Parts: sequence; C-alpha cells; structure tokens
Amino acid sequence: MAKRFDLVVFDWDGTLMDSTAVIVASLQAACADAGLPVPSDERAQHIIGLGLYDAMAHVLPGVDPAVYPQVVERYGHHFRLREPQTPMFAGAEQSLRELNDAGHRVAIATGKSRRGLDRVLEKTGLGPLFHATRCGEESATKPQPDMLLDLMRDLGATPTQTLMIGDTTHDLQMAINAGVESVAVSYGAHPRDQLVALQPLACMDRPQDLWQWLKHHA
Repeated sequence: MAKRFDLVVFDWDGTLMDSTAVIVASLQAACADAGLPVPSDERAQHIIGLGLYDAMAHVLPGVDPAVYPQVVERYGHHFRLREPQTPMFAGAEQSLRELNDAGHRVAIATGKSRRGLDRVLEKTGLGPLFHATRCGEESATKPQPDMLLDLMRDLGATPTQTLMIGDTTHDLQMAINAGVESVAVSYGAHPRDQLVALQPLACMDRPQDLWQWLKHHA
C-alpha cells in the first residue's frame, strides 16, 4: 500500500509510554513537597504535553513564578523514582519498527525535557527508530506549531505529508496550527470528547487500535 504520510510524529507520554498516572502522581507529590495546593487528577492530567513552566502556570494559578523551579525540581525527583517501572504501551515498539520498515520517517514532539527524553530513549533502546526529536525547551511549546514546523523542515516533509499522533488537545491543536492532520488516542491524558471536538482523522481508544490504523492508513 502506498504511503499517505511520509512523516509520522508521535507525542511520547500517554501516547507511546503508559506514563499518565506517573506524571500526575509526581506533580501532586511535588506540589505537596513545596507546601502548595495539590492539584486534582483532572487538573494535573490537563497539563500533560505542555512544557514544565507552562504547566506550572496552569496548574498553580496565582502562585509566584519564583516558586516554579522548586516544584520542577521536586517533580523531576519524583518522576525519576517512578520512571523505571513505567512501561511502553504493548505493541509500540513493533509498530515503530513497522513504520520504519515501510519507509516512513518517524519523529517525536514532546513536552518532556531533552534530558528526560534522551534518558528514556536510552533506557528503552528505541532511539534508533526515530529520525528526529523535539522537546519542550527547544522551541515554543504545544500548542504552538514550532516543534512540528522544525521537524518538517529538518526532515524535508510538507504539512500534507505529515501526521501528528497524540493523547492531548495540546497535540491536536499544535497539528491544526501547523496545518497537519492528526490522530488522537483517548487512552492517555485527555477525555475523548475534547479530542474528537478538534476533528482528528480518527480517535483510538486502545493502543492496538492505533497500531492497526497506522498499518492500514498511514
């Protein structure tokens, strides 16, 4: 089958890695450490995909930004403690290999730090499967289009040749802002109705549904 998309861009947390609960718990623990209001699960889930400082502004409204570095440091501490037990979604590695074998270029656009992404790519051994990656501190964060625009420029892809896959409205809005089609996954951070409202090509409720969709439609 001919490729529809030359470039397939994945979000990481909640899309390829089953880390939503870990992020929420780590953020809540960090706020408690700093003596700040502990966000609800729903509020904490909403910020997944944003850069850390953008996330702080949303999850801690009215809090002095001078406190953000302390919260970010404590978040990193708690996340690193939990990260070794955080799995990839079943079938993710096989699907990434199949995309590569079919001639797609595969990339990551994530709100994770560069240090955090490099660490997890080394741990999982998946780094060689990605042609390029962009992290939150390397350009304007989601939902701005910059990460996708940078990836398309670096890999020589046009918007019509590019597909963005993610579990948050931030991912889908970034795709809209970049003029790129998207596929949503509802097994991550944001509710299905919010994702569908942004009109992705499809919204997948299980990882295995995403892998099958990519095999037949990407």
